[in-house]
Amino acid sequence: MKNQVFRFLLFFPLLLFASPFALAENVTLEQVRLLALANSRSLARHNLAITSSILDGRALVHSNFPSFSLGASAGLSLWSPSNAAPVENPMDTFSAGASVSVSQRIFEGGRNSIQRAINNLATESARIDAMTEFFNVLDAAESAYYAVLEAAATLEAEESALENARSRLSIAEIRHAGGMITTGEYLRALAEMETRENSRNQARRALALAMTRLRSLTGLNQIHTLEPVDFSRYEKLILHLGNISDENADSLYNRFRVLIAAGNPTLARAALASRRSEMNVSLANRGFAPNIGASFSTGLNYTPDRGLELSGGRVSLSANIPVDFWVINNNIQRSMIARDSASLDFLSAEIQLDTELQSALLNLFGYAGSVLSARRSLEYTERHFEYVSERFRLLQSSISDHGEAALLLINNRNIYIRASYGFLQSLSRLRLLEAVDDEERLINILLGNI
Repeated sequence: MKNQVFRFLLFFPLLLFASPFALAENVTLEQVRLLALANSRSLARHNLAITSSILDGRALVHSNFPSFSLGASAGLSLWSPSNAAPVENPMDTFSAGASVSVSQRIFEGGRNSIQRAINNLATESARIDAMTEFFNVLDAAESAYYAVLEAAATLEAEESALENARSRLSIAEIRHAGGMITTGEYLRALAEMETRENSRNQARRALALAMTRLRSLTGLNQIHTLEPVDFSRYEKLILHLGNISDENADSLYNRFRVLIAAGNPTLARAALASRRSEMNVSLANRGFAPNIGASFSTGLNYTPDRGLELSGGRVSLSANIPVDFWVINNNIQRSMIARDSASLDFLSAEIQLDTELQSALLNLFGYAGSVLSARRSLEYTERHFEYVSERFRLLQSSISDHGEAALLLINNRNIYIRASYGFLQSLSRLRLLEAVDDEERLINILLGNI
């Protein structure tokens, strides 16, 4: 987890100099991911939060160093304080002085060391927050990318269905004019054509909305084409997960539980919060300890009559012992409550992640099975449509039969499209839970190769 955090922190400044407008012609998924990271304001804020936390830690270290101060003064009299008469030569009353002092904290009950440890945990938590946002941005970018491709595939299917409806209406018009079909059948063909045109328009609107979201994430003003997904690289995985046994599914679940416990940023952040709350309890207990410090000061003085002389040196020791025990005890009780609350948050995070893991794996298995069944169903539906279309041309089937076959075809196409891209979305979600920026590694884990 730490290696991923540090790798991200080294890589993030380079992303800020990426030019999003040079990649608008033909955009790939990897380019979308990089552009979304470079364009993310929330990610930039997390990066600033890390820097701020590091500076806070330095301030705590510097507080242990000796504190130096310099002082200077100069003055002269303009009139006599006794009779308010002007002084004949004010420079005769001129005096000046310079001083230097140094103070050092000697003992503070170990509060500073605990505060530094707490700040180190806060810095690590800020890095984990940045890593969480890193994967959230990647997930959003991939979701937007797949949404555009899915909308484009749906529009293509609707365009094909509309073209079939228009062709069917043209034939219906000829047959209706020749008295070969009833007015009801002709009106049905008209209604089907209008329905398909409306569906095509909705698909266009869905594609425009998906493209708008993608442009917003990447910062691109214009995107002409997206590189299509090569589903052949997922074929082996789809076959494996679509027919997975209960035993292998349980084995995968247990494997991912180990991986998530080791690398999930949400769980790591909850663990850090629990550790910080424990240290806050220790810090509150140190409220009973005294503060002891020492200081040294010296300086130079100048007067016209005595000239320049050393003012001498002074060493002092101070101690501050708290006696408001009721206030300190109250702070301890509040810190203990916060610690118990952080422990409950950690348990809740474990339960939530376990639920999310089960859901992600079940969705992945379900979509893989849906891809396989939808593909077979689409193949049968296409053959059925070709058969009905041929009979329709030979006047052996009615317009209603042809319309029903066309409706079955477009429905199965859309089911196959949704299942295919739903599988990709589920794969991205699982990678987000594991916090792994390597899809090939995830595929090998799911196949049991790692």
